[in-house]
Amino acid sequence: MYDFKNYFKEPTKIVVIGMGYVGLPLAVAMSKKYQIFGFDINKNKIAELKDGTDVTGEIETSAIQNSKIKFSDDVNIIKEANFIILAIPTPIDSNKKPDLTLLFKATQTVGENLKKGLVVVYESTVYPGVTEDECLPILEKYSGLKAGEDFKIGYSPERVNPGDKEHTIEKIIKVVSGMDEETLDIVDKIYSSVITAGTWRASSIKVAEAAKVIENTQRDLNIALINELAIIFQKIGINTHEVLEAAGTKWNFLKFKPGLVGGHCIGVDPYYLTYKAISLGYNPEVILSGRRINDNMGKFIAQQIIKEMVRMGKKVNSSKVAIMGFTFKEDVPDIRNSKVADVYKELLGFGLKPLVYDPIADKKEVKAEYDIDLCSWDEIREVDTLIIAVPHKEFKEKSVLEYKQLMNGQQTMIVDIKNILNKKEIENLNIKYWSL
Repeated sequence: MYDFKNYFKEPTKIVVIGMGYVGLPLAVAMSKKYQIFGFDINKNKIAELKDGTDVTGEIETSAIQNSKIKFSDDVNIIKEANFIILAIPTPIDSNKKPDLTLLFKATQTVGENLKKGLVVVYESTVYPGVTEDECLPILEKYSGLKAGEDFKIGYSPERVNPGDKEHTIEKIIKVVSGMDEETLDIVDKIYSSVITAGTWRASSIKVAEAAKVIENTQRDLNIALINELAIIFQKIGINTHEVLEAAGTKWNFLKFKPGLVGGHCIGVDPYYLTYKAISLGYNPEVILSGRRINDNMGKFIAQQIIKEMVRMGKKVNSSKVAIMGFTFKEDVPDIRNSKVADVYKELLGFGLKPLVYDPIADKKEVKAEYDIDLCSWDEIREVDTLIIAVPHKEFKEKSVLEYKQLMNGQQTMIVDIKNILNKKEIENLNIKYWSL
């Protein structure tokens, strides 16, 4: 049995497991106060980080090199620490059920290298109960140690917003929790020494898990409402963004916009909560309804594009279409759960084979994940319909005339999903404009 009252008598050494969008920024921030080891099973990623390269674009090379983080793909590095943070992706499977495979494998690896006196903290998004009811037994099984006596566990949900250089890790209040008050004090002390915005001490691990999973569920439902309104307004024949601008003049109107809801958070996290609810015998109708609306927006957008092309007198299967942007979010190279792929697939079903251009997405990753070959800017010529699917900075900075040069000049259309262009300027050039 370890006496955790003596925990801080030894220097705090932290291993952050998972060097992705969550783990790397956290490791860099914590390296300002502590000795940090950055572990990942991806050997190529570790090699890149040792050179100061972050392919996600979240951390500058100088920040990585100045951090003095010891990056490694050797599991033995876990034995160097007395505080372990797991920042492991938690996706959903093809049936939209939680896929905790990676998290459980990482937990097993930690368990196999666990020693007395360690505190293990999870940051991955999970449904309430995963940390204590599913991960803790794995740690005990593979370590032969007893939680609460030999080691402690806690949970502090990640609050990373990829691509956001304003709301960085240190500037966002961090929810912290522990299996008991002693653990909570340790976890709080370490995080609060780094997070300038402060911490919020949750009453239990399950409360902290639930708080995380509802953050994105709330956003998902709000966007679903606006997407449903966009579908209704499309049938009425009015522009959704114009309606939202008018409604937004009231001080308490929530300013959400319609669009494609992909990525590894908003489009995934609600399914963790609904899975848990269904396992308890409750069917979460509102949450699942919102998910259905958002999951079907790619198909809806593609079908509306086809209808507009037909109205223009275009022969659909012989028309040339280009899609601008493929990542799930603007100015972020992450392609996980990209809903632009849904638009692409639906257009394929109508006999089209759209060109797809994205200035920041990795071509090899897109090919491997979606079997789509990204084209270059120069390949986009003489198109009938141009679809701006992701509002990258590069696309916002281009003029309407630059977009016109990509088109064939006869009965053309620009589809501006996120409403980044000026409708009147486009229509003045005799180009049809369509937006949600």
